[in-house]
Amino acid sequence: MGQPESRERQGAAQTELPPGQRLQRGWPVTHYGPVPKFKPERWEFRVFGATADGDKHCWNHEEFSALPFETVVADLHCVTKFSMVGAEWGGVSAHTIAELAPPAPDVTHVMVWAEYGFSSNLRLADFLGDRTLFATHNGGDLLTAEHGFPLRLVVPHLYAWKGPKWVRGIEYMTADRRGFWEERGYHNIGDPWREQRYSYQEEPGDGPEL
Repeated sequence: MGQPESRERQGAAQTELPPGQRLQRGWPVTHYGPVPKFKPERWEFRVFGATADGDKHCWNHEEFSALPFETVVADLHCVTKFSMVGAEWGGVSAHTIAELAPPAPDVTHVMVWAEYGFSSNLRLADFLGDRTLFATHNGGDLLTAEHGFPLRLVVPHLYAWKGPKWVRGIEYMTADRRGFWEERGYHNIGDPWREQRYSYQEEPGDGPEL
């Protein structure tokens, strides 16, 4: 990756931490389940669901690696209460994916799918945030397997569980539904500045309609 036509987007690192967070030196490894083995010949990134043209869009690893490369400087806030400040992420912006495989006009949410069927739901506006990135690099180096290689989603303005490791695709949705952790008691939105950690904190309109 790292095409000549790529542009760099940087955001100023937060000097203030969200409530309840502590500054972390280094990058702890946190995830649920085993680290998947990367098999490039079988890897595929898919965009499906309510796409504008009704088709599924796919990229193999070589094709995805050729997409425009961007860098974003952004914090990472883990719901376990540590925060990394001013990390440099490199990869493919969510805007690029949405331009290549647009959502239908009535799409409101996105489900991010990762290895082992792991999922995380996002409002479309959060997915299309200026610094939402499908990251392949951190600090100029390829991600390690433990930190999500070959691809993880970074959504800087939400808690880190909203950006899964080992991402394999996205599903456009016309109605919200909860992802893996959201079904297990985590907040449906996950805004660290509002300390939206758990589902019992949800207000009307924060979660899917029953």
